Amino acid sequence: MLPELLKQTGPDREMPTVPADGACATRAPRNEILRASKHLWRNWSGYHRRSRVETKMNCVKQLGQRLMSREFDRQVAEVQLRAAILNRFTALGSPVTVAMG
Repeated sequence: MLPELLKQTGPDREMPTVPADGACATRAPRNEILRASKHLWRNWSGYHRRSRVETKMNCVKQLGQRLMSREFDRQVAEVQLRAAILNRFTALGSPVTVAMG
């Protein structure tokens, strides 16, 4: 279908374009409002924090869904070991940021 449409225009005919400069002036305020509302919604609802918790819980499940030990004290030690492993992985993957100015 596209080749048929291109044949209708002809090789020497210039294709019109839509200028983006005029459209940007009208889109900028709307985009800014959308960005602000998205940021406010995340802070108000706590969505970002909830997402991070869900991600960590998924990591915990990747280490195994069941405890191997039968005794309570050993189960506690097993959970603490898993938490230490996750904390270490998190520390290795976190970026080092420095405030400038």
